Amino acid sequence: MLEKFKGCLLGAAIGDALGMPNESGAPNLNKMKYGYRRPYKGHPNDGLNPGQFTDDTQMMILVATLLADGKFNEERYLNALKELYNRGALRFPDGSISSVCEQTVKENVPRKGVKSTTSGCLPIAIPFALAFPAMSEGCERAVRACNVTHTHPAAHAAASTVVTLIYHALHDSPDPVGKALHKAQAEDEVLGGKIRNAILLEKEGMETETALLKIGNDVSVFQTLPIAFFLISRYPHPPDLLTVAANTGGNTDTIACICGAYLGAAKGIEALPADLLEGLEDRQRIELLGQRLHSVYSRKLDQV
Repeated sequence: MLEKFKGCLLGAAIGDALGMPNESGAPNLNKMKYGYRRPYKGHPNDGLNPGQFTDDTQMMILVATLLADGKFNEERYLNALKELYNRGALRFPDGSISSVCEQTVKENVPRKGVKSTTSGCLPIAIPFALAFPAMSEGCERAVRACNVTHTHPAAHAAASTVVTLIYHALHDSPDPVGKALHKAQAEDEVLGGKIRNAILLEKEGMETETALLKIGNDVSVFQTLPIAFFLISRYPHPPDLLTVAANTGGNTDTIACICGAYLGAAKGIEALPADLLEGLEDRQRIELLGQRLHSVYSRKLDQV
């Protein structure tokens, strides 16, 4: 189980770093290249080097650290996020997150999130799937954290769906994708329907390029999560899943982040390509966080 905890966080960061240079770009499935790349000149991530990740992993690390320290609450999370944003250290952040941070600074009071369906809160759901032996508690706490920046019910449903997917992959449950689909359908009819359609397209054998056009790849949870489910269902081989996810364009960093988290949770750190692990920014820090969250999980499990 420990190797899966570490693999989950590392897989998420690897996916994010692979997708980083293609964020907001067009799909590149015909000319895919394996491995980390540098963004083109003038890209929003222009200052990052191959193997560096975006705000997705930064926020995941922030939340994971607070959980590992036993200090997580929504106020501390917002303050830490705001501090990261104010320093200009948050890399190409989600517009909803920027809005909340800016308004909090301007008004000097805690601010509610915005009614947004963007996917900026999804990576922070990943540590909640690791830190709580009871999946229901992990979902509840992830939704509360998501609400700091995103108040839209669909964003909350998407966060719960990510927790459910990762939790069942981590625990070797039969059909984690099916269980996460069921969660999405129960939480938000539209999101559940779009994920269901994406899975059906994969089962029908539709080519990935065509499916990407039908499903979409934008920053909304209504496209980011369904295309991630399609790719997870289509590509069981780790390098293929990571490479294709990183070349979907649009919100490719978050899409690949979710795919990588699932891969690491399902198969463990040993399934992650060694060269990608070697070239990942802050690899040791992230691996240690996985180990610390495993300790948190184990202590809570002993108390049940």
